[in-house]
Amino acid sequence: MPASQTSRTFGASTTAAEVIDGVDLHGRRAVVTGASSGIGVETARALAAAGADVTLAVRNTETGARVVAKLEAELSPSAGKLTVGRLDLADRSTVGQFVAGWQGPLHILVNNAGLMAPPELTRTPDGHELQFAVNHLGHFALATGLRRALASADGARVVSVSSIGHLFSPVVFDDIDYRFRPYDPWTSYGQSKTANALFAVGAAERWADDGITANAVMPGNVGETNLSRTTDMEQVGAMLAAGAFALPPGKTVAQGAATSVLLAASPTVQGVTGRYFEDCAEAQPVAERGTAVAGVAPYALNADNAARLWALSEQLVG
Repeated sequence: MPASQTSRTFGASTTAAEVIDGVDLHGRRAVVTGASSGIGVETARALAAAGADVTLAVRNTETGARVVAKLEAELSPSAGKLTVGRLDLADRSTVGQFVAGWQGPLHILVNNAGLMAPPELTRTPDGHELQFAVNHLGHFALATGLRRALASADGARVVSVSSIGHLFSPVVFDDIDYRFRPYDPWTSYGQSKTANALFAVGAAERWADDGITANAVMPGNVGETNLSRTTDMEQVGAMLAAGAFALPPGKTVAQGAATSVLLAASPTVQGVTGRYFEDCAEAQPVAERGTAVAGVAPYALNADNAARLWALSEQLVG
């Protein structure tokens, strides 16, 4: 383990560059979803800076190509190769195409892409509520489709980007797609983020024999991302003013990417799996939402919930 890793304490203000300092990823291959903006770009930057060959899995490949050009101009000649792959998590055909086109081992998969709280109920062409479909089902299909590639990497890591927003709701198994209850953008978001955490628990259980670790992360309150592109920010302001919820302290994009990079590449968490991290450390459990701005709900790490979600997800993605 590099000395710079063993002697350093990571925390809320740590940046992705600080986490990756001293780590050599040459010869490793990584996929980062949603790497055309925000935290995804910074995650890709850090992994490539350490030498990993990184594929930016994005909806808009033209935007992805511009990001690659910018990163290549900024990174050193020793950085890993950057490429772009098309991936629309709401369109299962593109997930299948991405999986079919992948050749060779995959050492790092960061399921980073997502959307937050669209005000109106929207369904994908196959009938699933959009947030659950994009944030969870699309990533589930991607990760399970790439399992052989991950297994062949001998020590692969999967990072599932969740959120403090998971405290808004557990997975409501009897009505995931809001066919019986009124749609609410925030419980829908919370359900999908709980699913992200439960995916890590399920993958950790099922893939341990393949040497694959899987963990969930809370990036933090990062304003400079496209996550809120579908969010009614006036509603957010009203909810904050009414005390309906509170936000954690703000972070820069570089700080927001740090926990993802920690779980993706740092030797300090070698072998750690099935956990939920925030501020570059394992999160503490919380008993109720209230105005909590940190921590993880027990239902998001429950093994029975994870098993139920895994079986349902297999059924839903075919």
